[in-house]
Amino acid sequence: MKTNLSRQALIAVALAGLAGAGAAHAADENVKCYGIAKAGQNDCASTTGAHDCAGQAKVDGDKGDFRTVPKGTCTKLGGVVGE
Repeated sequence: MKTNLSRQALIAVALAGLAGAGAAHAADENVKCYGIAKAGQNDCASTTGAHDCAGQAKVDGDKGDFRTVPKGTCTKLGGVVGE
């Protein structure tokens, strides 16, 4: 019984490590895309100082607001990739 429990614990730890690694890798494949956010749908503060929080964009397509999108899609959406 003890061996079975140890095996289950080892499997659980291994799966948790794989899930964490996958999430970190996925985050690396996203970029900040400026100029595509709709009003109220930006991801963070404006670079122009118009507001200081997510979801506060006042107009569609403001060049100071960004949305996080998968790498390679920003320019297709008409945006500019930021740092």
